[in-house]
Amino acid sequence: MPTSLTGRLKDLDTCAVSDALDFLGITGATTGIRPMWGRQKIAGRARTVEAVDAAAGPAPPAGRHLGTQTVASSGPGDVIVVANRGRANVSSWGDILTAAAQYRGIEGAVIDGACRDLDAVAEAGFPVWARAAVPVTARGRLAERGSDVPVLFDGVLVTPGDLVLADGSGVVFLPADRATEIIETAERLAARQDAMRAAVLAGQPVTEVMHDDRFRAALSGEE
Repeated sequence: MPTSLTGRLKDLDTCAVSDALDFLGITGATTGIRPMWGRQKIAGRARTVEAVDAAAGPAPPAGRHLGTQTVASSGPGDVIVVANRGRANVSSWGDILTAAAQYRGIEGAVIDGACRDLDAVAEAGFPVWARAAVPVTARGRLAERGSDVPVLFDGVLVTPGDLVLADGSGVVFLPADRATEIIETAERLAARQDAMRAAVLAGQPVTEVMHDDRFRAALSGEE
């Protein structure tokens, strides 16, 4: 059984973590972000990029493209988190960033916005979550406001070093200072859900198995 937080997190799913976040009163689940290809799951530490409209943002360092600094300084165990305010009409990730991320051993990328070069990304086998795929380039349209800075991702405040889990249901974030508590709660819930599934398959009425009181007891660790 994994002992690291990211290893334990990857053994869970985003639904169990989302339920744990709800129970603990923590905002961390996102909506509308989906895997761009295949059936993937990643877990790791957030490395952030904040994108803004080029006209509104600061002039980037000469020759530096959106996201390149974060990718170049990241590695195994890291997940690139691109905060682009949900804009689906312009890409903030593509095939060259994918190649660079793979070279660095990065786990994957999650984007509150769109990506491009999806055929090449899928062929490379690099995990990407986003709102859409579009052919439109970021050049001349987006600027990088910050790298490895706190960002808002679909309304969730994400700080570099926070934990990220992404799977077929979407993306969740775990604040680093609450990650152990969230994972422990989600593990209890996952174990309870396994028991509930087994009970239903054994013939126990689903009305009893899914009773709210039993669900809350599982989250609180009273069972």
